[in-house]
Amino acid sequence: MSLLRLSPLLLATALAACDDAPRFTQAEPGEALSGGKATVLRADRNAFSLPSANLSPERRLDFAVGNSFFRNPWVIAPATTTARDGLGPLFNTNACQNCHVRDGRGHPPELDDSNAVSMLVRLSIPDQPEYAKEIQRLGVVPEPVYGTQLQDMAIPGVAPEGKVRVAYQAETVAFADGHTVELRRPSLQISQLGYGPMHPDTRFSARVAPPMIGLGLLEAIPEAAILANADPDDRNGDGIRGRANQVWDDAQGKTVLGRFGWKAGQPNVNQQNVHAFAGDMGLTTTLLPKDDCTPAQTDCLAAANGDGANGEKEVSDNILRLVTFYTRNLGVPARRDVNAPQVLAGKNLFFQAGCQACHTPQFTTAADAAEPELADQLIRPYSDLLLHDMGPGLADQRSEFAASGQDWRTPPLWGVGLTEAVSGHSQLLHDGRARNLLEAVLWHGGEAQRARDQVLTFNAEQRAALLAFLNSL
Repeated sequence: MSLLRLSPLLLATALAACDDAPRFTQAEPGEALSGGKATVLRADRNAFSLPSANLSPERRLDFAVGNSFFRNPWVIAPATTTARDGLGPLFNTNACQNCHVRDGRGHPPELDDSNAVSMLVRLSIPDQPEYAKEIQRLGVVPEPVYGTQLQDMAIPGVAPEGKVRVAYQAETVAFADGHTVELRRPSLQISQLGYGPMHPDTRFSARVAPPMIGLGLLEAIPEAAILANADPDDRNGDGIRGRANQVWDDAQGKTVLGRFGWKAGQPNVNQQNVHAFAGDMGLTTTLLPKDDCTPAQTDCLAAANGDGANGEKEVSDNILRLVTFYTRNLGVPARRDVNAPQVLAGKNLFFQAGCQACHTPQFTTAADAAEPELADQLIRPYSDLLLHDMGPGLADQRSEFAASGQDWRTPPLWGVGLTEAVSGHSQLLHDGRARNLLEAVLWHGGEAQRARDQVLTFNAEQRAALLAFLNSL
């Protein structure tokens, strides 16, 4: 009997019998609770904006205050709103929520957009020995005039650094049954440079804002559990060479495991927030106390800021604490339809293709998590948080600490099926080039080439089953 003609339920059983992949004929116990006891039971446009389900009423007050600083705009200094002033001088947006709309995923600019908003562009030049300190601390050598991030907005009297557009070239991929999918390959277009030409060897990397759910749970995964999945020398011969990024911890002043960002370039939620405040909104903190201006940007350096008279930074330690509490405790939505025959068939196909080799289904968080609600939770992020070579098709040719120009951290898949409901679009991958889940799968290369080639053998029923499983996450 041909597998290609089986119903989804029979397909799931047949697939389990014909290879070494796990056999899934029913949902695993607790499988719907992707975030353990912190899982939230909502699947609408606000599904990513709820606190961990096990957060007490008293703790929800801090969550609400952190949410207000995440959601509401910052203003230019000086201002009567002293708790929220200091925006800029250079910035990409004036509120966290503008990039992470409803705490969801960003997207590349449309052709008629005045600025990129929820997509930013990282900058750097090739490593050079004389920049050893910058490489140790930042993971890159900044572009001499524009720094490590292009900021396309500025306060009055200061020139924005430039404008970002994206153009696309179509490519067609064919499945074994003749079905074709048109992919789009992006090319960045940066114009209206405010401070003269860039270094001729500048490396560019477009990055859309990732969803905010489950960050505290990812932070709570024990380091040993992440490193246990690393296999840089491919000792097991499966072609998967997961590697841990090693990055600079600003607070500890040393190199530690990286786990956040598209190339795992940040070690923890607090530092991720600090660098976003600095790069995206031009806001100072105790950890990054200076405005994000290069020596060539004299108007930026001379502009007023919102630092307090007593030395308090634009984002005070207390505000940073509240925002970090908020971002740690954004709950992960429960999965849907985990026992549906088509979803189970798709899960078998996911494992048959080997996708779980990078998209690790589950971890147990540490007992000493930063927040007690996040401790000792069995979670299902579908990510190993490691770096993988994804091939030349997705390469940005920009290294970051130990990540090469072809390396990307495995993005968690939890919540991916709610992207359109929350964010109003279904664009995926680091630069938003994929317009849906199938396109995202077909962009996989490098270590994931074998899995992608397996997917290309799937017929229409199998493709539908795989997408049903992914959309259930």
